[in-house]
Amino acid sequence: QLYYQVLNFAMIVSSALMIWKGLIVITGSESPIVVVLSGSMEPAFHRGDLLFLTNFHSDPIRAGEIVVFKVEGRDIPIVHRVIKVHEKGNGDIKFLTKGDNNEVDDRGLYKEGQNWLEKKDVVGRARG
Repeated sequence: QLYYQVLNFAMIVSSALMIWKGLIVITGSESPIVVVLSGSMEPAFHRGDLLFLTNFHSDPIRAGEIVVFKVEGRDIPIVHRVIKVHEKGNGDIKFLTKGDNNEVDDRGLYKEGQNWLEKKDVVGRARG
């Protein structure tokens, strides 16, 4: 009886891990589901809301889009809206973000000396 319970538990855990890894492959995001941790995006998103993310590198980042990004030196990803995008002729894109409920842009959250985010900083884009 104990053997079957342990085996059943191991199957549940391995199934959850396979589903998670499958979502990572399908969505292109290292974290396909995230939880909103602050009120900086209210009224669009509230604390505790779940966001489904995708991160297809071929899709261009546009102003108005909601992105989840990581900043060097911070462990927790941030969910904010893109407010400005700068595209260079060679295809490089830099962008600025801001929380809907914040008074100022996110330059104060970025690492020291960084004024813009790049595609490499993006964990994913909110799709649902």
